[in-house]
Amino acid sequence: MNKPFKYLLLAGALVATLLLAAGCGAKTSTPAPAAPAKLKIVASVYPVYEFARQVGGDKIDLTQLVPAGAEPHDWEPTAKEIVAIRAARIFLYHGAGFEALDKILTPETLGTAKAVAVSQGIPLLKPEDDDHAHDHDHSSGAKNAKGHDHGDSHLWLDPLLAQKEVAAIADAFAAADPQNADYYRQNAAKYINELAALDKEYQAALAGLPRREIVTSHAAFGYLAARYGLKQLPIMGLSPDSEPTPEKMASVVRFCREHNVKYIFFETLVSSKLAETIAHETGASLLVLNPVENLTPEETQQGKNYLGIMRDNLANLKKALAQ
Repeated sequence: MNKPFKYLLLAGALVATLLLAAGCGAKTSTPAPAAPAKLKIVASVYPVYEFARQVGGDKIDLTQLVPAGAEPHDWEPTAKEIVAIRAARIFLYHGAGFEALDKILTPETLGTAKAVAVSQGIPLLKPEDDDHAHDHDHSSGAKNAKGHDHGDSHLWLDPLLAQKEVAAIADAFAAADPQNADYYRQNAAKYINELAALDKEYQAALAGLPRREIVTSHAAFGYLAARYGLKQLPIMGLSPDSEPTPEKMASVVRFCREHNVKYIFFETLVSSKLAETIAHETGASLLVLNPVENLTPEETQQGKNYLGIMRDNLANLKKALAQ
């Protein structure tokens, strides 16, 4: 083989190799398709956050405003939290007077975020229909600078009303993200079935128990009591930081003695001091009844959620009402 021809062959092989390498390089450098943008959601309080998480699954970017361990009645939004709301597509809040929203539900704060009250359209208990109506702050003499002028707003403690809130969240997500509407509605249907099962557990466990009265830290359990035929006697009023008068404390002690109450319920996010005082005066024991307003940091670390806490509540209700 003469040298010029040999060099031509070598040059051709080199060009082919370079072209092949360039082609391979082009293939490996092709960017992967961008992941679809998730629906950005901000939820005010834990029950709303949990219901939104169940409905939205991996299609949403979800933030809870009230941090773990905080008492929602005392919460007010920070500047950073207002920025988070403005950046959201939807701001979910509970409504029915639960949150302090004067600084949030304004065009300046919301920006382009759509505000959705998950309790919207659900009939509320009227004070005269509520078993603890005579124990509201204004009539019990409680001193509560942050007192509410509405009734009980803890609708989520009734699993059937919780179903309606889940459905409202699914509707809001489907309207904002029609492409994934079926996904949201299927998730909602699945969780609504779990809530229906929870309701059946409550009905079966509480029916026929000899006691119907529950002595609670604050007046948060009106909807639960109304659903399952219980009577709530709260030590404090609607706000957990309200201060009962000596007359109110004496009235609760008298009730416990007359009805031989065995257990006083306290909560995880507020001081148990008043419940302990009543228990000491009456010889009763203490049990947790959690209004599921928020999770403690410990509950968060343990992976607790709404359904689990509601079942913990049921176990304690059974224990207290069976004696």
